[in-house]
Amino acid sequence: MPTLLIADDHPLFRAALRGAALDAAGDVRALEAGTLDDALSALEQHPEIDLVLLDLHMPGNHGLAGLAAIRAQFPAVAVVLVSANEDPQVVRRALDHGAAGYIPKSAGLEDMREAIRTVLDCEEWLPPALRQAVARAQSDPGDAALAARLASLTPQQFRVLTPVADGLLNKQIADRLDVQERTVKAHLTAIFEKLGARNRTQAGVILRSLELSDPSGRLDD
Repeated sequence: MPTLLIADDHPLFRAALRGAALDAAGDVRALEAGTLDDALSALEQHPEIDLVLLDLHMPGNHGLAGLAAIRAQFPAVAVVLVSANEDPQVVRRALDHGAAGYIPKSAGLEDMREAIRTVLDCEEWLPPALRQAVARAQSDPGDAALAARLASLTPQQFRVLTPVADGLLNKQIADRLDVQERTVKAHLTAIFEKLGARNRTQAGVILRSLELSDPSGRLDD
């Protein structure tokens, strides 16, 4: 039985995705999360999750940073991004950072069902209306290099990097992760080397470069 995690802060849209998943896979098990932190916790608690349907602009998700976090910490899990943003360049960036598919929030139920079926079959899915435009969109070499550097981080290193980007101090990060402060410092040394950053400010800027503007006009929380 496939297990899906629907990570979206809008209950009605979660319900629509759940219905599409049940129609697409029949005996699928669907879990839900309303924030990125809840989604990461669910992934830790349920290693059987096969697929995450991730809202690009949910609380705690800094654009593509949520995708990068899941890919770094749970590399075996497929991630499909769900968003009202239909910019082909954004979709191209999502694919370059490891997304298995992209579902616009304007998609109908049949497209949602097809997307879930396709990704569960280990194939990439894009909405028909965007496929040609995304194929024409050029990958940014810097984005590809960044994706590779982020992928080189261990799961624990990524857990340290995220609060660094939020401006937390080493002691605060240690308390949040329940580790020694010297452990945080050791992880930061490795993070700086892997990302090519000289200090925590540069490391934070690198992760923040994954932020995207929400079509509604707000920046990701």
